[in-house]
Amino acid sequence: MSIKIFITGGTFDKEYNELNGTLFFKDSHMPEMLKLGRNKAEVDVRTLMMIDSLEMKEEDRMMILYQCQQCQEDKIIITHGTDTMSETALLLSKSITNKTIVLTGAMIPYKFGSSDGLFNLGSAIAFVQTLPRGVYIAMNGQYFDAGNVRKNKQTGSFEKISN
Repeated sequence: MSIKIFITGGTFDKEYNELNGTLFFKDSHMPEMLKLGRNKAEVDVRTLMMIDSLEMKEEDRMMILYQCQQCQEDKIIITHGTDTMSETALLLSKSITNKTIVLTGAMIPYKFGSSDGLFNLGSAIAFVQTLPRGVYIAMNGQYFDAGNVRKNKQTGSFEKISN
């Protein structure tokens, strides 16, 4: 069975407007990233939304939850903005116990060329195939259990809440 990849936006898919210096959404970079990474895992990609996670509302999280519950696949990757990724992971972990779900994102937009997004996507593909059922966040080669992780806004990295 294939891996379902749900795209929700976040820094992963932001573009840079060179004229006014703003970041915006156009299309997902997922197909290009999978090709560049020479992915051989069977994946089915679906865009749910293209928003910054700071703009994500409860209805958006409920839609992500619903899509995860309804899809046939039991291995799911969600690309998500890093600022509220932990909140979405916690919500999913409270309702879904029969699937392996990995949320991932990027601190630097893929289009910048020095993004961590490609590495994080590759890690998420590996983790979703090897971790037991549950909800996780995969960033920078590490995975964290939902409910036990936060983004450290001073260091720009994810960390366990408790040891």
